[in-house]
Amino acid sequence: MVTPPPSAAASRHTPVLRERCVNLLAPGIESANARGERAVVIDATLGMGGHSEALLERFDNLHLIGIDRDTQALDLAGDRLAKYAERIDLVHAVYDEIDEVLEDLGLAAVASVHGVLMDLGVSSLQLDEAERGFAYSYDAPLDMRMDTSRGQSAAEVVNGYSEAELASVIRRWGEEKFASRIARQIVAARQQKPLQSTSELVEVIRRAVPAAAARTGGHPAKRTFQALRIEVNEELEVLQRAVPTAVAALAIGGRAVVMSYHSLEDKIVKKVFSAGATSSAPPGFPVELEEHKADLKILTKGTEVPTEAEIAENPRAASARLRAVERIKKRRTP
Repeated sequence: MVTPPPSAAASRHTPVLRERCVNLLAPGIESANARGERAVVIDATLGMGGHSEALLERFDNLHLIGIDRDTQALDLAGDRLAKYAERIDLVHAVYDEIDEVLEDLGLAAVASVHGVLMDLGVSSLQLDEAERGFAYSYDAPLDMRMDTSRGQSAAEVVNGYSEAELASVIRRWGEEKFASRIARQIVAARQQKPLQSTSELVEVIRRAVPAAAARTGGHPAKRTFQALRIEVNEELEVLQRAVPTAVAALAIGGRAVVMSYHSLEDKIVKKVFSAGATSSAPPGFPVELEEHKADLKILTKGTEVPTEAEIAENPRAASARLRAVERIKKRRTP
């Protein structure tokens, strides 16, 4: 793989909803400053560091912890944020490992940070590096791992899963109505020879998807590639662990901001945020006791989306959906 010059990070990356994310996180940082505390924010999906750079520029005493499973992203972000080196910790980890990261850095694992940001899904870096195999528009090895140092590749899934398993993955994670047909074609094709490249897989999918559906439903491989990427990186399983961990790590007044890019992600985020913002008092209970009160306050009405101007500047932002919460009391005990 040819790694681009690290100095290219800023020019290659336009952070999604950058100003809105910074403004949502700002009150948690400012309240910590007002108490005489040094604010700590976790960018749990660091990517190329655009959101982190904006936060560090705005708040000159902020300590930022950047987490990413992609070592190439960490290198690029590290160069971009080099002038803030004394105020950052960049960590190679998956974003459901917030507790372990905080412990390793000597911070309390619960109620210790003033902001958490998650920008979910595949990054611009991963899409732009053809060799990574994330994009159906480039011919590349079938890999799709965000962390290339571990885990199974997309080729191993495509060539190793049974037809029923493939159909289940494509239907569940890709919401693809032709999942069974695509799985059947994949199994037939790999009997001739293993599928090793994105172009080979795209051709198989084209044969499986009816021409009429392909003309009206966007690129026929889009949903299958999404499904394989989610399966390879265990994205939704990680997210189900990560969001509760993130809100549990917030100090009172701290905020969590999450951007998702498809309905499966957004449903997980919404469920956790809604549960934390809902009273746990039994129905009909005459008095809401303190332990029953919500410990989160929802900051967004539904989901917020990018403006037309932001989408014009960064077309990949078009599907972004943002939700945010603030911790308003200590975490309720289960």
